[in-house]
Amino acid sequence: MIEVNSLSKVFGDVPALSDVSFRARDGVITGLLGPNGAGKSTCLRILSSVLRPSHGTASVGGIDVSGDPLAVRRIIGTLPHGAGLYPHLTAVENIRYFGLLCGVDRATLSKRIDRLVQRLDLGDVADRKAGGFSQGERTKVALARALVHEPPHLLLDEPTNGLDVMAVRQLRKWLQELARDGHCILISSHVMQEISALADDLVIIAHGRVAAKGTPEELADRFGNWDLEEIFVSAVGGEPS
Repeated sequence: MIEVNSLSKVFGDVPALSDVSFRARDGVITGLLGPNGAGKSTCLRILSSVLRPSHGTASVGGIDVSGDPLAVRRIIGTLPHGAGLYPHLTAVENIRYFGLLCGVDRATLSKRIDRLVQRLDLGDVADRKAGGFSQGERTKVALARALVHEPPHLLLDEPTNGLDVMAVRQLRKWLQELARDGHCILISSHVMQEISALADDLVIIAHGRVAAKGTPEELADRFGNWDLEEIFVSAVGGEPS
């Protein structure tokens, strides 16, 4: 489980997050929605221990992200905005390097890489350097890197960015399988269609604050509308709760 309690982050005089609280449950896909600049990526960066919060706490699997960031990194798989691949390494080398950093033994790592390359349809680029990859290819490799150590928690920032329709459908199916197996999955996106198709729980952030949260059914009852886009617009335009 991922727990966020009264989380705030200030950059200079600019508040990026203000008193944000929510839970992402095990075995569930939680969608973190918000317009550009709402604070979604900042929240994910704090959860992945890249940033320290200004106030409040956050924990992953019961481990405080500020108190023991290395322990948190062992149990999370992260897909950051922009992928962050090493351009002079091949796809397989990028994945292998991260697996070794996470302590996966070479024999196990080789088998996992083969499965990921097949599952994400990376065969054509497996031995090519990442510097020439398309956005979709970078996203796929970054996903493989995030999953190679088989973490129980996934933090995915815009995971369908650059993927074609078939790749999106495959990824959606895979994430749903991972959730059924008990993984805790937190996805940040502003693409309503993807979140509507994936998320079991929703957290909507606007101006660094939680504007609404709950299951799709709960939010539909609250806002009187089953259309996620309409719920989002109403939530962002209303008072935080």
